This record gives sequence, C-alpha cells and structure tokens, in this order.
Amino acid sequence: MAAIITEKFRIHNARQFKEDFGEAASSTFLFIGRPQQWDASDTTPTPSNSIGEMVNAYTDMIAMKKITSSDVSHALVRRDWTTGTTYDEYAHDYSATNTSPASSSNNLYDSRYFVITDDYNVYKCLRTGRDSSGNVVASTVKPTGTSTNPFAVADSSAAAGRGYIWKYMYSVSASETIKFVTNDFIPVKTLGAQTEVNGDLGAFGSAGADDGSTQYDVETAAVDGGIHHVVVSNGGAGYTNGTYNNVAVTGDGSGAVVTVIVAGGAVTHVYVNSIGSDEGTGYRRASINIDDISGIGSPSTSAVVKPIISPIYGHGANPVEELGGIYVIVNSRLEFAEGSGDFPVDNDFRRIGLIQDPFQDDTTTVSTDTTLSAMHKMTLSSVSGLAKDDTIMSSSSNGTGVAKSIIVSIDTSNKFVYHLPQENSKGEVVAFATSGTNNVFLGSSSIGTVSAVDSDYPEVQPHSGEIIYIENRGAVSRASDQIEDIKLIVQM
Repeated sequence: MAAIITEKFRIHNARQFKEDFGEAASSTFLFIGRPQQWDASDTTPTPSNSIGEMVNAYTDMIAMKKITSSDVSHALVRRDWTTGTTYDEYAHDYSATNTSPASSSNNLYDSRYFVITDDYNVYKCLRTGRDSSGNVVASTVKPTGTSTNPFAVADSSAAAGRGYIWKYMYSVSASETIKFVTNDFIPVKTLGAQTEVNGDLGAFGSAGADDGSTQYDVETAAVDGGIHHVVVSNGGAGYTNGTYNNVAVTGDGSGAVVTVIVAGGAVTHVYVNSIGSDEGTGYRRASINIDDISGIGSPSTSAVVKPIISPIYGHGANPVEELGGIYVIVNSRLEFAEGSGDFPVDNDFRRIGLIQDPFQDDTTTVSTDTTLSAMHKMTLSSVSGLAKDDTIMSSSSNGTGVAKSIIVSIDTSNKFVYHLPQENSKGEVVAFATSGTNNVFLGSSSIGTVSAVDSDYPEVQPHSGEIIYIENRGAVSRASDQIEDIKLIVQM
C-alpha cells in the first residue's frame, strides 16, 4: 500500500502547535538548564528521545519563562534572492516524473519557488525565465514593489517577453525581523482576508478586518483558480508559424485567455494575454487544445501545453499554506536577571527547551506565572570560598544520607545559595536541612551551616508538565547587562 503524509497535514500540526500558545488553558514555557559542564572537555551531546533525558532536563533545570502567542510564528526556509540564481516556478503538479525546472525537485515545497529580498519582501515565482529555446535562465532583475498583480521582469538572458514572473506575497516588518528572522528561516503568516481562509485576523467563514497592510490587499485580491502561466511540454511539429491571440483556456473555470507563438512549425511559447485581467477564475482542471486554433494548420505532431492552475483561493490568499509553513519559530528574550532573579546572571547554561503545563510548586495547578525558578534556595552562615559550579555536601564524606548539590548562583550580600540537588554516591537525593546535621562542606572543608531553607523554592513542582523540546548547546554565558535572544525552530 502506497501512502504519504501531505504537506497540509504538517501545516495543520504547525497551526495547532502555534495556536496552543494562545489558549487560556495551556501554559508553555521556555526553560534553560545545565550550568555544569557536559564532560571533562564540555563536548555537547546529542539529546536522546528517552524518559531518562527528560529526567536529566528536569534535574538540571534553572528557570523558565512563559511563551505568549506573540512570541510564536509560522516559518519558512529562508531563500534570499541573489542575482545569477535560477529559481523554480510554482506548479500544481510536480512529481517524480515532472520535476521543477531549476532544482529538479519532485515536489513544490522542496523547490526554490519563493524568495525574500533585501527589502524584506517575499515573492513567489510564477514563471521561471527562459531563453528563445526554452532553456531556464538565471534571475538577474530583483523583484520589487507590492502590487497585488503578478508582474514580469526582463532578465538579461531571457528572450523578449519570457523573463521571470513574480507575485508579491507579503513583507516582513521590522519587529518581525527582530523576533523571528534568522540566517536560515523567515516568518510567515496568513491574515485571513478571505472568508474561506483561516488566519490571524479571521477564522473560517469570517473575513478579518482590514489591518491596512499590503498583505491584506494581496489576500483580498487573490484570484481563485486563475491561470498565470502555461508550460509548453512538447512544441509539436507542422504548425503554421505565427502569433495566435485570444485563445481560450477550456476546463471547469472561465475567462482565461492566452497567446500562442509558433515558430519553425512548433509551439515555442504560450502566455496569458494580460496578467491581472485575462487569467480567468475558478479553474481546477484546465487545458488548451492547440490543434483547434483557427488557422494554425494541420500538425504532423500535436503540441502538448499545460496551463498552471493557481492554488485554491488564489496566489497570495494563504501564504502559510502556499509557501509551506511547516516550521514554527518560538522566540524568547531573557533580559538581565528578570523575574526578580529567577534567571541568574552569574552563571551559564547549556540546555534550552520547551515545557507545557508545569505545576506551581507543591500543587497540581498549572502555573500561569511569567517566570519560574527551578532552583532550590538556602541561606548559609557563610558563603566565603564558594563559587558557581562548586559541588557542596552536608558531609565531608559522600555516602548514605548526605545532601549533595551543584551551586548555580550566589547572593553574597544576603548569603543566599541557589543550587540544584544531585544524587549522592548511594543514588539518594537528600535535601539540606536547618536542624540536626546542617553543616555545608566544599570537599573536606567546612564552609558553614545552613541558616534557612526557602520553602518557596523551587517555584515549579519538579518533574511536572511535559517537556516537548530539548536542545543541547555549548555554554551560553550570562551577565547583568546582557540579553539573550533565543529562537527555537520546530519542524512538523
């Protein structure tokens, strides 16, 4: 049995994942962890998809920050327009036997059919430029402007009238650039200007109100089932040379009119008469019978031409689906010691991730706090001689009943120590106490005693919630005047 998972299924999953961040009943946090080295050489390991990896992530967790709906965007692989590069054209039927003209991809979403320019405008290629022999040529004229209609350009190596045709889709704003643009990905969204399209401004059956953007204008003006390009698969032979105007496209739509060029007895070029008025509408099936054109003659071999049908609702109506928004970018900025010190600035971290629905400490209530500390906190009689990443114990000898922790952060003024409990040599995780044996040792040296254990720490219930993403990294150092801009890319 042959089957595939379609691109729409992946986009659906990406949409559901993105929407989850805006639901009142759901809380998703970015977390940081692992202040200590990975190993002696601090070599970053690849995380495993295992329960043990999840436990380790909880054990080493430092702090977490809630992700809001404004911190999340659909994303596309970034393809910068560069002169001298060949680009694929949109087609509705790429396959293993019908590959794209520039990159030879067997499906649309793996092909190079859209670009972002240095103006941060995104364009879809509706027709690849070709020379007089029909060979693909490089793009040499940067697409510009925000017209709602597709437009042709005169690329230097293209034959007259056969340059690239581009369709402006949307622009990436300055704020979106800061939050979501990376070297490899760009954000994409659908506004939902058409009632049939689900978007950020309007769900199915309810068109969103005009937000004044050029993207809204593009979505509104999109032509459902239009014909903007015709591929000549086989030029045939024996036709009468000439230009044949006003040739109708047949099918289940209406209104598309093309011009057919015959040279040397073969069809060499077919193009839509006037883009913006003659592309027709409503096509799901379309064809052009060259042999029925009046005056074209009786060919020895019939030509095969193929009208390329726009996506349902038209080019530009739904950028997320049209361009393959199967990625989700999550952005979070860690600003100084935010959360009243939940994110310490005197240590580094090596693990980041996403966790859904963690509980508030000592409860089964999903936390809605903006930030949460996952560290334990105690006050010592003295912190002299202690430093971050030190391992402290409640005895000079590791063994049964001994508390052991790694220091994450130290507040020397208040003698606060923020730490992460570790297993002792017997596999036990024991808490430091203020009564009984409450000494603190660094190796064989006694540092002092535990004056107080703060019961409000950690602020999150350990091992609650679901870790849905883990990324191991090299050490990321923090400082009191530093902001970390973290972007996570999730592929569906």
